[in-house]
Amino acid sequence: MQKMSQDEIDEFLVEGTRTGKISTIRKNGLPHLAPIWFVWEDGKIYFTTMNTTIKAKNITSNPNVSFCVDEQTPPYSFVIIEGKAKVAQNRKGLLPWTVKIASRYMGKQRSERIGKRNCVEGELLIEITPTKILGIKEVAS
Repeated sequence: MQKMSQDEIDEFLVEGTRTGKISTIRKNGLPHLAPIWFVWEDGKIYFTTMNTTIKAKNITSNPNVSFCVDEQTPPYSFVIIEGKAKVAQNRKGLLPWTVKIASRYMGKQRSERIGKRNCVEGELLIEITPTKILGIKEVAS
C-alpha cells in the first residue's frame, strides 16, 4: 500500500467510468451516501443532481462532504476527498457540464442526447472544493 502523488490522484479520478460516492450530512446529523457520476476538473469535483434529492438538500444546509472513488479490481486503489460543496451555477451554464459528464459515462455518441435530457428545470451543478485529499494505491500488493 502506497500513497498516490497528486498526478496519480488526478489520473485516477479521470480514468474510466468509476462512479463516485458522496456522503452528505442530514439535518439530524446522520450521514447520507449516494453514488454519482462526476468529472474532476481544475482540482474540483463536479456533478449534477436535482434540487429535490436528499444530497442537494443536505448540501444547501451543510456544505461539508466526503467523496470516495475506488478501484474494484486488484491491486485495489482509492481516493477520498473531504471538502466543501456548493451549487456552482444556474441552469444557463448547465448544458456543457451535463454533456461532459454524459460523455464520460455513456460515450461521445450519446453524450449530447443524455446531456440535454439531464439539463432540465431543477437540475443543479454541484462543485466540491477539496480541503483534504488522500489517495492510496496497491492496497492488496
